[in-house]
Amino acid sequence: MAEKLDDPILYNDEDINRAARCLKAMSHPLRLKILCVLGSQKISVQQIVEHVGTSQSNISQHLAILREKDILGCEKQANRVYYYIDDERMLQLIRLMREVFCTTC
Repeated sequence: MAEKLDDPILYNDEDINRAARCLKAMSHPLRLKILCVLGSQKISVQQIVEHVGTSQSNISQHLAILREKDILGCEKQANRVYYYIDDERMLQLIRLMREVFCTTC
């Protein structure tokens, strides 16, 4: 018989599956870089391309994956699309990863 944990971090399978989907989407180096560039700002696709340094079509594919997993939101203004992280919990996770993994912080 399995021993019961006093304070499990994730309580049910739905939470665990959502966390796994988000982390899998974030685990690609380019997608993680996009998220770090975005931070709490709204940034256009072109600005993301300039900061990340790859083609617009490549960036757009990765942005679509992040949107599909509900990690990013977007807003269209005239002929530009701006992307942003609209979930404070996701921003907290990115800040925590920065504290843990960045050597130049």
